[in-house]
Amino acid sequence: MRRNKRKSQLSDKQRSLITYFDPKSPISEQFRTLRTNIQFASVDKTLRTIMVTSSAPGEGKSTTLANLGIVLAQQQKRVLIIDGDMRKPTVHFTFQLPNTSGLTNVITKQQSFEDAVYETSVPFLEVLTSGPVPPNPSELLGSRAMGEFIKEMEKIYDYILFDAPPVALVTDPQILSKHCDGVILVVRSGKTEEDIAKRAVESLKKVNANIIGAVLNDKKLEETSYYYYYGEK
Repeated sequence: MRRNKRKSQLSDKQRSLITYFDPKSPISEQFRTLRTNIQFASVDKTLRTIMVTSSAPGEGKSTTLANLGIVLAQQQKRVLIIDGDMRKPTVHFTFQLPNTSGLTNVITKQQSFEDAVYETSVPFLEVLTSGPVPPNPSELLGSRAMGEFIKEMEKIYDYILFDAPPVALVTDPQILSKHCDGVILVVRSGKTEEDIAKRAVESLKKVNANIIGAVLNDKKLEETSYYYYYGEK
């Protein structure tokens, strides 16, 4: 398949991608633990399409998703990160990419996937940005075209990771979760309110989303230097 020749060139400004810049760090090891837990989360079916969301903004979901994508690619798995947050996209900032076109253009048949997807500096990892903000994000995410697009991507990639908006803000995550094998909820220590997190879980369960676990972000354990902890449901 033909690929867009432009590449994401990661720089020192993107130190949040610790699994790329410091793969031997304790935090990177925790992301590898997260990777292992995902790979063993289902006995009967491999989890290939995974949505990462949070209950509210500022909890680290996008950073978690990017680092998860990197550690999966480091196993020489073909990984596609898709920015499914069509209202406030951030994936293009993380990977230093333009966002003039992306998912919205592909779903609406304005551009081919081959011309919209980007390679990254990480081997086996590619990124599809969100593209222009559409007037109807929920409708696009729940459309037949979106479902067909994901089925096509499953023929190409081992893992497809979606960055979704916070659950408390819009219905987009509930809609997108129907296309995904599993959902990971990111919560931030000292910031996420317990009631809001519980409501987020309830909202996802109402649409039968497969919540495979949660990431507790920004939690410094007294006995170690680890900041990330993954707990299965």
